Amino acid sequence: GLASSALLADGVYGISINIILDSAQRSLRAWDIISAMIKSGVFGGIISIVSCAWGVTTMGGAKGVGESTTSAVVISLVGIFIADFALSCCFFQGAGDQLKNCI
Repeated sequence: GLASSALLADGVYGISINIILDSAQRSLRAWDIISAMIKSGVFGGIISIVSCAWGVTTMGGAKGVGESTTSAVVISLVGIFIADFALSCCFFQGAGDQLKNCI
């Protein structure tokens, strides 16, 4: 993501790659990376658990597999949406206050 953004900014807009990398280095904190890794682990767990639960209980041949797959995808997406909201609230409490102070 960062590499393609830097190359695109350099190629299309003539912005130096060093400017993009310096800006990213100044704005990213260790907690941003840690929270992203935690969230990705939680999301992977949700997908695995929901998919396995629906897969184990599948009956009815190919039609049942299709229905179970659709249900697993929908429930996983809803679970990820809820988990993302909850984790963001936990990880970034007070971030809105910092933005208000900047304005």
